Amino acid sequence: MKIISWNINGIRSTHDKKLFLPFVEQTKPDILCLQETKAIEEQLPEEIAKIPGYFSYFASPETKKGYSGVAIYTKEEPKKVEYSIGNPEFDKEGRVLVAYYPEFVLLNVYFPNGGGGEERLKYKMGFYDAFLSFVDRLKKNGHKVIFCGDVNTAHEEIDLARPKQNEDNTGFLPEERAWIDEVVSHGYTDTFRNEHPNKKDAYTFWDRKSRARDRNVGWRIDYFFVSNNLLPKIKSTHILSDILGSDHCPISLSLEP
Repeated sequence: MKIISWNINGIRSTHDKKLFLPFVEQTKPDILCLQETKAIEEQLPEEIAKIPGYFSYFASPETKKGYSGVAIYTKEEPKKVEYSIGNPEFDKEGRVLVAYYPEFVLLNVYFPNGGGGEERLKYKMGFYDAFLSFVDRLKKNGHKVIFCGDVNTAHEEIDLARPKQNEDNTGFLPEERAWIDEVVSHGYTDTFRNEHPNKKDAYTFWDRKSRARDRNVGWRIDYFFVSNNLLPKIKSTHILSDILGSDHCPISLSLEP
């Protein structure tokens, strides 16, 4: 099984560039998780709202259009799909889809960015804590867990090109990085770093304004985490840095049947 996660930064924009459907055809994921779709389902052309061979699910903000949003396209119909982590404050921005499969629960998440002032960083950290409590409950109830998406934080210095220059910037603040430490301590593994512990210059996001992708001055802020009881099923994980269409590139996770 191949799962792909991608912050697409506007699904309609990427489709208009004729990059989205060719990407799906090229990569043929069993499950595709998108973040920052920036659209409600009713705004999508039929050819991307209902891709042949896939069941599709969309979450979007309750009030703010053209913002946030996540989507799952899946060949296997989940047993059920949830659109929240059970906290109205953090569910209102359309950031989470929870798909229940026989083998695992998959969470597709667009975590908040901490930029824009102290209040927004506080919101991000609150979301982090509420989310970790939610997945811990899933695990406690006997589920194997996969969560993927744009976490909006680089964990270690190896995960961004210029760590020293970004020590005081959101996305690399000590409290943000400490939360990923907490995730790991709760029994979840960053699958890419587990497979490639010392790989440098492996990034998933590049600033467009400075054309940072051309110089590979990037950040690895997109992840697949799995509960440790799923680790024996992991075959491989990759960063698909040759895929264009967003300021992020997709990442993939392959599992044994």
